[in-house]
Amino acid sequence: MQKTIKNKITCKSIGLHSGRRVNMTILPADESTGIIFHRKDLEKGSEIPAILSNVSDTTLATTIGSNGTRISTVEHLLSALFGMGIDNAVVEVDSFEIPIMDGSALPFVNLLEKAGIQVQNESKRRVRIKEAISVTDGVGQATFLPAEKFEITYEIDFTHPVIGRQSYHMNFSRDRYVRNICKARTFGFLHEVEYLQAKGLALGGSLKNAIVLDEEKIINKEGLRCPDEFVKHKILDAVGDLSLLGMPIIGHFVAYKSGHRLNNLLLQKLVAQKDHWEIIDPSERTEELFEPKRRIGSSEPLRKVQARY
Repeated sequence: MQKTIKNKITCKSIGLHSGRRVNMTILPADESTGIIFHRKDLEKGSEIPAILSNVSDTTLATTIGSNGTRISTVEHLLSALFGMGIDNAVVEVDSFEIPIMDGSALPFVNLLEKAGIQVQNESKRRVRIKEAISVTDGVGQATFLPAEKFEITYEIDFTHPVIGRQSYHMNFSRDRYVRNICKARTFGFLHEVEYLQAKGLALGGSLKNAIVLDEEKIINKEGLRCPDEFVKHKILDAVGDLSLLGMPIIGHFVAYKSGHRLNNLLLQKLVAQKDHWEIIDPSERTEELFEPKRRIGSSEPLRKVQARY
């Protein structure tokens, strides 16, 4: 069955790129609403459904937009929502980006657990992979394979001595996600951080919200949370990116040196190759494939949601 949260929750942290304080509130939402972002700092055109067709940029992070309004760095929050099984929620934010928190999805998972989870009255639709689908950029590759459940196999390969080649496989479940994946932090290299900040980007990036490496070692005094934190964070990102399909996947996601761009291209190819998948819908209502069955399309219903919670 579909799920939402029982109570609204709020948090605040800095934005990764702006370096400014960002306030965020997550509200419960009705069945088949999906995940809707609402820019509270804007008056008009401020609602952005978290769906594949709204992905506008995959450089450094995943950005979605609608009617000229955008919200960036959504992947960690979307990952936490999917990992916790949340299908429907309204996310209010007063900036163009989601707060970075500690660079992982763990703070979001803790917030969702505190809010509680509400089982709803409509069933989930799922996408079952029937035939292999793959994309590559000449360096990395991302593939969907048929499987009996949602599985992930991810491999990374860096020349840096601390990272090297890492791989991880998991049969996806809420418990495994919470226990093994959500705490993995984003990571970057010192020379890249310095370059981005010189360009006015990553102004909020620090050792408090990322693993930072120089040419030989990790700069963070506390070190890693687990030896394979790097590949696990790539899985965390991928879960958030793949959630933009709008439905859980029954299939095996296999990635080698993939990232936001390839993850997005794989979903686009999936949608285009209709003979490679099928919808499993207990309610047998499939007229709006890869879109929420019910959408918040104006400020009036959103106000009703806000008033109710």
